[in-house]
Amino acid sequence: MSSEQTPTTEETTGPRPRRLTYAALLAALEGLALVVGGVWILVLGLTGHPDDRQQAVTGGITLVVLALLPLLAARGLLGCRSWSRGPAVITQLMALPVAYNLLQADSMAIPAGIALAVVAVASLVLLVNPETTRALGIRGPGNPGNLEK
Repeated sequence: MSSEQTPTTEETTGPRPRRLTYAALLAALEGLALVVGGVWILVLGLTGHPDDRQQAVTGGITLVVLALLPLLAARGLLGCRSWSRGPAVITQLMALPVAYNLLQADSMAIPAGIALAVVAVASLVLLVNPETTRALGIRGPGNPGNLEK
């Protein structure tokens, strides 16, 4: 449905909570990090001397395409669209194993793993917060909304 079919006004939905704004910013930050990482790998694959140029280019393109999920989720969260919480939560759940693997590395990847884990957990907390859920108009199971008795 388009916004023309389901008009939302600030009177019916209220102002966007700060938690929702913070969750959107964290999702956008993750998306931008994926874009930067993808472009970095792509450039190194094309200009450097990788072991497998095709694998480097494919990895870079994959990261850039994967960045679309958190970027679209961030845009939806800023617009208070209820559909956007699903992709945002999926992004955070996918980030946790990546953070764990980075923490297992014996290299400079450990600080990146710590940062990614903190961002993912903070985003999940913000996304499942009742205030965020209300602002997005998401009802829980067995809660059909405002039915008159």
